Amino acid sequence: MKITDINILKDLLKETNLKEIKSSLHLLRDNLSSNNKENVSVEINGNETIVSKNYFIGEIEQILKTRTLQRTHYYLNRLVKSFTENKTSKINDLNLNRWKEYDDLITDSLWIMEKRDKSGAHSAGYWGNFIPQIPNQFLRRYTKKSDWVLDPFLGSGTTLIECKRLGRNGIGIELNDEVIKLAKDNLVKEKNRSKVKTKVIKGDSRKVDLKSELNKLKIDSVQFVLLHPPYWDIIKFSKKRSDLSNAKSVEDFLEMFGKVIENTCGVLDKGRYLAVVIGDKYSDGEWIPLGFYTMQEVMKRGYKLKSTIVKNFDATRGKMNQKELWRYRALAGGFYIFKHEYIFLFHKSF
Repeated sequence: MKITDINILKDLLKETNLKEIKSSLHLLRDNLSSNNKENVSVEINGNETIVSKNYFIGEIEQILKTRTLQRTHYYLNRLVKSFTENKTSKINDLNLNRWKEYDDLITDSLWIMEKRDKSGAHSAGYWGNFIPQIPNQFLRRYTKKSDWVLDPFLGSGTTLIECKRLGRNGIGIELNDEVIKLAKDNLVKEKNRSKVKTKVIKGDSRKVDLKSELNKLKIDSVQFVLLHPPYWDIIKFSKKRSDLSNAKSVEDFLEMFGKVIENTCGVLDKGRYLAVVIGDKYSDGEWIPLGFYTMQEVMKRGYKLKSTIVKNFDATRGKMNQKELWRYRALAGGFYIFKHEYIFLFHKSF
């Protein structure tokens, strides 16, 4: 539904009667408010652009609070500019002239997410997958449409499902045949409106010849890497020696993880980003800070740490319906129950 022509707003910039400007804006705001859709259409030189209704109303409300003609024109001009000029960066498609429209993008280092996204092909059935909101947040902020995303620990395919939804191409590496089948089944369920490519590779992420695999896809590099490795041996994903969940010690785990970083580093473009999602663990009554250990492994390879994010989580499948038991164990054992995991964001400047 077309709400207004941009020329109406441009004409208001020529108006010198503050009362007349606000009268017109009141009518426009009421028209927007009566629309029952989340997004509305604005006509710009014969073309239509889709805008968040709440964003549009919020900008009008700000203009209506102004007291001087100069300030009114300033905010009006900013609103027109947000529709007519697209200010983006080299790493994403966000229009910073309409930055208020992205109110669902998190910019704080504490992520509180009450529920996981279970829509479409997403499922919580695979033990060890992460919530889809994590790749969703990162892909929108650190990639553009048609960019290539690499997930060296594919699991049930969460990252590649989000790639299909957001118009990014995706590559996932997975060791286990059963899990590969699950990922492929999930990917088939997700619609591919943007006609992007998704490639699932069976193999060890430390050793897969990524240059060769990219050549098959007729590309030279990827623009984002997202890793969600096993939290060492908390969950045994297979009996394979090459599986990080079967590492004999934390030192072995970190060495294996470091090899994955080294292998993926060569195909990530300079100036782009890599993220690691991981939690800590207890062993023999001692807290093992896997998160910070893995952070150091990435930094050893030359990456610069950009952010440390703490994300909440509630009960794992192993602790479901056992809250009272775990509370008793914590009181008796003198420890605290894990309620968070880490997300580390790194920048490749070399």
